[in-house]
Amino acid sequence: MKFTKLHGLGNDYVYVNCFTEDLTGVDLPELARRVSDRHFGVGGDGLILIMPSERADFRMRVFNNDGSEAKNCGNGLRCVSKYVFDHGLTTAHTFTVETLGGIMTPVVSLDQEGKVEQVTIDMGEPRFERAAIPMTGIPEEKALEETIEVDGEAFTMTAVSMGNPHAILFMDEVLDEDVLKYGPKIEFHEWFPERTNVEFIQILDRQEIHFRVWERGSGVTLACGTGACAAAVAAILSGRTDRKVTVHLAGGDLFIEWRESDNHVFMTGPATEVFSGVYQGSIPYK
Repeated sequence: MKFTKLHGLGNDYVYVNCFTEDLTGVDLPELARRVSDRHFGVGGDGLILIMPSERADFRMRVFNNDGSEAKNCGNGLRCVSKYVFDHGLTTAHTFTVETLGGIMTPVVSLDQEGKVEQVTIDMGEPRFERAAIPMTGIPEEKALEETIEVDGEAFTMTAVSMGNPHAILFMDEVLDEDVLKYGPKIEFHEWFPERTNVEFIQILDRQEIHFRVWERGSGVTLACGTGACAAAVAAILSGRTDRKVTVHLAGGDLFIEWRESDNHVFMTGPATEVFSGVYQGSIPYK
């Protein structure tokens, strides 16, 4: 199986071009677990498939390194955008990508060599209703500035869906030990029947946010694009920041804008190709 390794600010996945690679009958969750293993596989936060679509120009499927399938992935979208343009699957600078969280529209910016350097993606409108997250409770109610308790500690949390679930915690200071301790417990908290991504954010000023993430199905990662969008939305909604925000992630910065005119969230950031190869490990079939 041919693959390419790309990362968005250190959020790295194994990418497979399903226009040329036939994965019919393959146990995709198990394949994701095998290729993601950093000791016995290629290594990565998961597996992303670039596929044909009947609804858009391309389709993206995202499997975390535990085999679970994600509805969306902002860093993955930027890398898919770089791959399809740089590898000649499209010559358009704007195109559409189908995800389980909806159809996204990336716009690529090129470097002097004609390769994709930055990608801006219309991530659509954020959702706040408990049913959309999903969360327990009254379906149409919103979980804004709620108090969530874990191991006797209380956190102020806002829940946002960017096509996938996010629990944003507002912190006076973001500490790595808190991410490791509370991230997995909130991911599996009873409020979230499908689990959740957990963002720990510290407001630096009206235009900057310090950000760390515990990703559902992957654990600590260096970046999360949908998480950065959700964190910015939560901060803007509560009046803590302006509508254009730089989010400082462990792997680098993303620029997020939540437009008042159409309620859409736009994410801009880099994508990097690292290497390509052939996976010669066993392919699991159903």
